[in-house]
Amino acid sequence: MNYRHAFHAGNFADVFKHAFLMMALETLRAKDKPFVVVDTHAGIGLYDLAGTEAGKTGEWEQGIGRLTGRDDLPQPLQPYVQAIRDLNPDGGLRWYPGSPWLEAKALRQKDRLIACELHPEDAPALDHNLRRFGGVRVENADGYAVLKGQVPPPERRGLVLIDPPFERTDEIDVIIRALRSAVKRWASGSYAIWYPIKDPAATMAFHEAVAGLAADGVTSAWALDLMVRPPRWSDTLNGCGFVFINPPWGVLKAAEAVMPWLTAVLEQQPGARWTGRWLVGEG
Repeated sequence: MNYRHAFHAGNFADVFKHAFLMMALETLRAKDKPFVVVDTHAGIGLYDLAGTEAGKTGEWEQGIGRLTGRDDLPQPLQPYVQAIRDLNPDGGLRWYPGSPWLEAKALRQKDRLIACELHPEDAPALDHNLRRFGGVRVENADGYAVLKGQVPPPERRGLVLIDPPFERTDEIDVIIRALRSAVKRWASGSYAIWYPIKDPAATMAFHEAVAGLAADGVTSAWALDLMVRPPRWSDTLNGCGFVFINPPWGVLKAAEAVMPWLTAVLEQQPGARWTGRWLVGEG
């Protein structure tokens, strides 16, 4: 538990992740029925871009810093960028919301969020930062273990976000085991798994492992990858991706409109690109 997201808050990976998270949440909100969100690796929920950590890396300048002043945002990106503008009403860019903040903000009175954070210092900070929202429960616990006890939820509708720091060498195996267990008990839930892309071979192996979940009842899985530079160095964060199991229709609908624009804006070296492909099923 050495990873500290404050150094990376608002970077290109956050922009990609949180933009598509917001699209998934908007899809859930489109129906009147209640939903639940389970965030297995929540972090602290709110980050100070003027703080020491963010100031050391400046990664946000090549991420959210490239979006907030734009007036040509594709429509599906507007709720995400507006959430950040709402946090910075003076027109500057100091505060950046993490996944649980965006999830909590999207809740209606009948919806729920279970935000899990294992780090003993970050969990209290998360609880403090989300205190203003209703329908939120913060768990200072292992998110995979909490997930196992929460599915199927009584709402029968919802989203599971799995967004680990990938510090452990067996993280992919742990994710696959968690998904296999969860899908067997809640086959209709939507699952969004974020992952870094350094070595393309490792990404391919992860995609193949997800495809193998078809044997456990997964009927629909879609991968969306963003590369901000060519993968010349396997020890560098060259891109990131999402695998969606039972992808929300809003995400699929928006990708074709959003990704060409977003890839061009977030490009860090010539050769940036994006891909979307089905791992299980075909829409």
